[in-house]
Amino acid sequence: MSLSVALQVAQSALSARQTETSTVSRNIAGAQEPGFSRKSVMLSTIVTNSGQSGGLRVDGIARVTDSALYNSLRMSSATGMSQQSVLDGLTKLAETVGDTALEMSPVAQLGNLKQSIQAFSSKPNDTILATDFLRTANDMAAALNDASTLVQSTRADADRDIDASVKEVNKLLAQLETLNNTIVKGTQSGQDVTDALDSRDKVLLSLSEEMGIKTLNRADGDIVVYTDGGVTLFETTAREVSFAPTPTFDASTTGAAVFVDGVPVAGPGAVMPLKSGRIHGLAQVRDDFAVTYQSQLDEIARGLITAFAEADQLGGGGPDQTGLFSYGGSPAVPAASTLVPGIASQISVNPAVDPDQGGNLDLLRNGGINGAAYDYNPTNLGGFNGRLNEFLTEIDAQRNFDGTVGLDPTDSLTGFGASSVSWLESLRKSTTSDVEVQSIIVTRTAESLSNNTGVNIDEEMTLLLDIERAYGAAAKLITAVDKMLDDLLAAAR
Repeated sequence: MSLSVALQVAQSALSARQTETSTVSRNIAGAQEPGFSRKSVMLSTIVTNSGQSGGLRVDGIARVTDSALYNSLRMSSATGMSQQSVLDGLTKLAETVGDTALEMSPVAQLGNLKQSIQAFSSKPNDTILATDFLRTANDMAAALNDASTLVQSTRADADRDIDASVKEVNKLLAQLETLNNTIVKGTQSGQDVTDALDSRDKVLLSLSEEMGIKTLNRADGDIVVYTDGGVTLFETTAREVSFAPTPTFDASTTGAAVFVDGVPVAGPGAVMPLKSGRIHGLAQVRDDFAVTYQSQLDEIARGLITAFAEADQLGGGGPDQTGLFSYGGSPAVPAASTLVPGIASQISVNPAVDPDQGGNLDLLRNGGINGAAYDYNPTNLGGFNGRLNEFLTEIDAQRNFDGTVGLDPTDSLTGFGASSVSWLESLRKSTTSDVEVQSIIVTRTAESLSNNTGVNIDEEMTLLLDIERAYGAAAKLITAVDKMLDDLLAAAR
């Protein structure tokens, strides 16, 4: 090997070791940064025209990746966020049940109402027991009103969260576009784009938490992103994700859809619906679970109104009319087996029986809220309890409910109320279990990905020592060449 070739080898080695040292330092600095992947220097041997080794060449910087684990983490994160959003919504809905010891739920108030009727029935001329009956009836109506308000508040919260999530998606897509352009241009010009690739992976992971996605890799590091329902979300440029939040919610309100490039992907009319992600979970809460639970509350309210309705006592064929409980459609009794959306928010105690509103407390025992034809005790007997016993029978009687609310359509009022609570608690329990399992999957997958692609400080320090020794060897070679050149110059003088 000639002295010039030896010098070239030493110089290229020093340059390569300098790049390696810089890369190791970069790894150590980014070791604790989330999403940072280990970088390594790609080296190759320079071969001269005569076939001799002419030193080292730095071909670029590579990063350690594991596509299978990364894709698994992205999908499991999307599923986990969807389930967590559903659980958060169900937990809010469960406030209508609350602590069973406090007996504030609609079904608990129904039990209290039944007990107060039983007590009043044993002493139908007792004003204190009549007043207690009126109080529990008011509590019953208030419990349904409050539960309905909470359900619609939960839907409104989910709608606002969808709006926030859509804004976050658009922000992430703008970041993705910038990073993707940097990667493509950098790859084409031979620049180091590994940090940009790490940043893009973090953006994609954050994006998957908002909505489930799939990706397709193309030449020069380019990427195409689709929703997990198949709608193009990003290809060269970001697609617009739009959503119009709904200001207020009631039982008849339908929330707006989320659109990607004009295609509905969540909410009503979604033709290529999302399958995971926060938006998917929030849409389920707003449009499915909360709506179903509201319908169950509405059916309880309708059943109460029907159970306490008054019938014509004179045989004149008059229609049944609302009695103790009234609603927006009073005095007409709601149709049997037919859901009346929002009736739980309308139900109230008829003011005709409330002395504080100018009513007559005796109408609780006697009936006649709708006039003399509906009076069950025309002689005003103080010991009359027939109407009260009829209330008890109606509460426990089998009746038909709307078959679209997710419960047995044939049940007693108390049984239907208990089934509604069981439906909600069972759904919340199963979702809690799903969230716990998915959380473990996400944690384990993230750990595996970090172990495979992350930085091990001990390994980097060991590598740094190896680089230092190689650097020293190259420096010694240069020193030796320098000495030989000095000797040659001295001999030539």
